Amino acid sequence: MKTFKNIIAIALITFIAFSCKNETKPEVKTIEVASETSKKLDPNATYAKAEFTIDGMTCQIGCAATIQKKIAKMDGVKSATVDFDRKLAMVEYNEAKVTPTSLEETVTKVADIYKVSDMKTVEGFSTKKACTADCTKPCCANKTDAEKKACAADCKKACCAEKAEA
Repeated sequence: MKTFKNIIAIALITFIAFSCKNETKPEVKTIEVASETSKKLDPNATYAKAEFTIDGMTCQIGCAATIQKKIAKMDGVKSATVDFDRKLAMVEYNEAKVTPTSLEETVTKVADIYKVSDMKTVEGFSTKKACTADCTKPCCANKTDAEKKACAADCKKACCAEKAEA
């Protein structure tokens, strides 16, 4: 019986020693994906630029990026950018293939919570950047470090609002 236990113990130790390698090699897979540059744009087309507000977005990656990808994949769209912080979409499109209504429909088809408003055609896209104020305003004064971290996001919003009014 002792011999059987010793054989089992040696087999178990051998199994563990050879199965736990520190050198792991990642599996590499190559997937061919169609890029935006592979789209064929008509050089003779008339391109318009539109800006519009998208309400209902709750995050940068799940909402804004998804909407941007859907708009960019539309036939006739030259470029699309969705700025989550400003809730603003900026799209350059072929007027013969895309209309403001089709842009709005594409956004609302992504999810029912997204609402398009303030649709306007522009000569150039707005370049106003989002506020990058730090949390040194009185809203975080006299608080502990933990409380300052907890209120940092709200303080930035309040500070940005104060900057916009000034």
